[in-house]
Amino acid sequence: MHIRELDASDPAARRAWFEVMDRSARADRPHALLEAFDAFELTVTEPGEHARRIRFEARDGDALVGVAELELPLTENLDVGWCEVNVLPEHRRRGVGRLLWDSVVAEARAAGRARVGGEVSVAPVDGGPGMLFAASVGAVEKHREDHLLLGLPLGPAAQAVVDPAYEVVTWRGRCPDEHREAYLEMRNQMNADVPTGELDLEPTVLDDARLASSEERLMRSYDVRVATARRRVDGAFGGYSLLFVPHGADIAWQDDTLVMPDHRGHRLGAALKAVNYAELPASIGLVHTWTAPSNTAMHRTNTALGFRVVEHMHEMEADLALLADRVPPEGR
Repeated sequence: MHIRELDASDPAARRAWFEVMDRSARADRPHALLEAFDAFELTVTEPGEHARRIRFEARDGDALVGVAELELPLTENLDVGWCEVNVLPEHRRRGVGRLLWDSVVAEARAAGRARVGGEVSVAPVDGGPGMLFAASVGAVEKHREDHLLLGLPLGPAAQAVVDPAYEVVTWRGRCPDEHREAYLEMRNQMNADVPTGELDLEPTVLDDARLASSEERLMRSYDVRVATARRRVDGAFGGYSLLFVPHGADIAWQDDTLVMPDHRGHRLGAALKAVNYAELPASIGLVHTWTAPSNTAMHRTNTALGFRVVEHMHEMEADLALLADRVPPEGR
């Protein structure tokens, strides 16, 4: 068994790496929402400026049996690395995951990182192999979110009802210039407010250039849909909801939904989500989202819309100072 970095210049190697990641993750997760290949290709062949990613592959002879990715933030949270380790089911419990983890840790230490975090998603009633592996390498839970699923179309009781004091403004793709200042304020409010449990993280701070770069990259892999609420009396924006539809897919991914503090109490969150869902093509049958159990208001909103919990997503973290030094495998 040997570990080496993915040759990002080799299209066949990229495809093989992606397929092992995808098959490994889906083996235990019937409701998994995973990165599509075109989005993966973009991050590998045209890396963004705010994070560096190192991808490892585990080979048994010529067979690719496991993969790992380490993401190193380059703007905020410079003491943290984020990782994902995936091993094909038929090759588990042979030390493959641990060898990949050792390479991740060695790379994170070399980059000056003190912590490595990652997500482990499991069925609500079963810890699953991912949790066992995370515990075995010294990671502890710092935060949890529920992964929820909604079938479309919405039922009659969940249709959009917008407070008459507000109008809904929607767009697809890039935020129009006339709304960008207000949209940036809302996005940064969301980044500051999002529940993170015991994770010690700096919030992402967007400016116009960083937002524009993010929009451009996302639009290459997703149909990006935004619904916002604007108060009629003064034109102040009170909230937004951000929805992604992977190109060619029959599902949608509900990302941020925020109501600004001075605009709460008008059921804007539910209305904005429902507006976005109503405008989706009929081919989109499912919406995925994630909500922290502590976010009771959004959980009530999601339940009223018809979402149901299908997984628990645990955010795990390993303090590298507490881990016993291990010699990384040869052949990287």
